[in-house]
Amino acid sequence: MKKVLAALLAMVMVLSLAACGGGGGGKTTLNVIISQYGNYTQEWWTQFEKDFEEANKNVDLNIEIVSWNDIYSVVSTRIQSKQQPDILNISGFADYVNDDLLMKAEDYTSDAVKAKIIPSFWESNAIDGTVWALPILASCRSLFCNMDLLNEAGVSAPPATWDEVLTACQAVKDKFGDSIVPWGLDISTDEGQAAFSYYSWNFGGGYLDASGNWALNSDANVKAVEYIKTLIDSGYCNSAPYTDTRYPLQDAFSAGTLAMMIGPMNMVSADSTVNYQSVGIPTNTGTSTGLGVCDQLMVFKNDAVKDQDARTKAISAFFDFFYDCERYSDYMVYEGFLPATSDSSDYLASNAEKHKVGGSDATGNSEYFKTFCAQLPNCQFYPMSKSEWMDVRNGVIEVEQQVCQGSISAKDALDNLQKTIAG
Repeated sequence: MKKVLAALLAMVMVLSLAACGGGGGGKTTLNVIISQYGNYTQEWWTQFEKDFEEANKNVDLNIEIVSWNDIYSVVSTRIQSKQQPDILNISGFADYVNDDLLMKAEDYTSDAVKAKIIPSFWESNAIDGTVWALPILASCRSLFCNMDLLNEAGVSAPPATWDEVLTACQAVKDKFGDSIVPWGLDISTDEGQAAFSYYSWNFGGGYLDASGNWALNSDANVKAVEYIKTLIDSGYCNSAPYTDTRYPLQDAFSAGTLAMMIGPMNMVSADSTVNYQSVGIPTNTGTSTGLGVCDQLMVFKNDAVKDQDARTKAISAFFDFFYDCERYSDYMVYEGFLPATSDSSDYLASNAEKHKVGGSDATGNSEYFKTFCAQLPNCQFYPMSKSEWMDVRNGVIEVEQQVCQGSISAKDALDNLQKTIAG
């Protein structure tokens, strides 16, 4: 009888250890969903999983790649059935925070990882001072200039201020007439909020004041919207900025028929022969502010796991491994994005050629990373964590369109929007 009881006790202990670890054999299991950024995303993460498990014998890592077309519905279904992943890569996290589904980033981010994340990207994932996610990758918007066109028009350098933009536009118009559009502008319902960001931030305004309250009708914002109207009224822009999205404008720039526009880092087509420079967005504040874009990695709570410490330790190990400078840099070159960490930004500025672009023999371009990574620390972000954001987004587009079509003044339009949003 004693032998039977001993055997039963031993079995219970084994099962208990397996349950505490979240996986079989005493291992902690982590289920991870990664968004598909390209045709070869699966290959990179398959190798990552293998390398991670080799370095972390006590963790069973299961990585699933899901296309952007499906990921929101897939995650919603998993959450409803209480089968959400441990770690998720997606864009946007506020709803999950509101539903109390996420762990605080501070709870699993090591000091080493936090120290290397570019501060503006760390803070962009905060709600009321608490950070809920980590940036998986970055992108930014900057000013692109066709230098051959500008030089031929007598402009020797990309404009650094808004007054210099007007001067350069007039020079291009005088030189080329209607054959070249001086300035590309998209205030359509597709991305008009991006335009509002470019101009308002670099006139010293923006969406929020220093206390985080809505400040949509600030004097700087009024001047910014009036400036957009000046660009249109002066004939410097594409003929239909109210409906033109950035995509045909990017095509026009790549074809050499548009002199200047603000756009994303990868906007110039691979087969373009345009001699261009990319620089910070013109500003009247002395420091150029770019529009930052980043998707996130977030961690879901799992109250069913008995050994929470082991789970948190495994999650921390995942992020330590992923944000390792050379490994993370390799992923950025592989997928064609910018790193959200300072050490990889510095590394790729001179070592990008050591890494391959996904699915090809092409290597990274250090000069490319040097140019765009230098702009990341000065990026700002849409205030997407605020519940009113979608109303604000649609509101600033409506303001731009109404003002530029002459139906209302910039001050009155922004006063109306501020009252609607903030009371």
